[in-house]
Amino acid sequence: MDYFAHDTAVIDAGCSIGAGTKIWHFSHIMSDCTIGKKCNIGQNVVVSPEVVLGHNVKVQNNVSIYSGVFCEDDVFLGPSMVFTNVLNPRSALNRRGSYSKTVVKKGASIGANATIVCGHDIGQFAFIGAGAVVTKTVPPYALFVGNPARQIGWMSEYGHRLEFNSDGIAICPESNEKYKLLNQTVQKI
Repeated sequence: MDYFAHDTAVIDAGCSIGAGTKIWHFSHIMSDCTIGKKCNIGQNVVVSPEVVLGHNVKVQNNVSIYSGVFCEDDVFLGPSMVFTNVLNPRSALNRRGSYSKTVVKKGASIGANATIVCGHDIGQFAFIGAGAVVTKTVPPYALFVGNPARQIGWMSEYGHRLEFNSDGIAICPESNEKYKLLNQTVQKI
């Protein structure tokens, strides 16, 4: 075993967990999950069957990741955020097998207490503010906040809000990387 799991963590059969990953107190990793290398799974986290987490995914305390979710590398999931996987749940109806899929692309961050309604992908390096309720697909580098979440700007790969000049160019204050805004899409140049 080349990962760490706290004594109180429960890891079901059939999981694949990468080297250097840490799983903390009272977390439950359910059957047939794939968790990449160097991930950090905080306290009281539920990872449902067949969830896939890429490498270096950071899952903060009290997060629920339900079946149908796929997180690429370097994703950040803030404290107590949650994914859904059924659009119309009813206690008396079993909807297993009809879960909607949600993909969180490389480098995206989702803030504390945010909710991601299933079937709405999160673009690479997008940034979802704390408490947001995402009800639509989020473009790469977009900054979404509120309930329902709406776009209020763009973010750099280092997590800084981008301010575009009249030529549609922005520079990240930390990395000095340049970004171009064209036709409501952002690309790193």
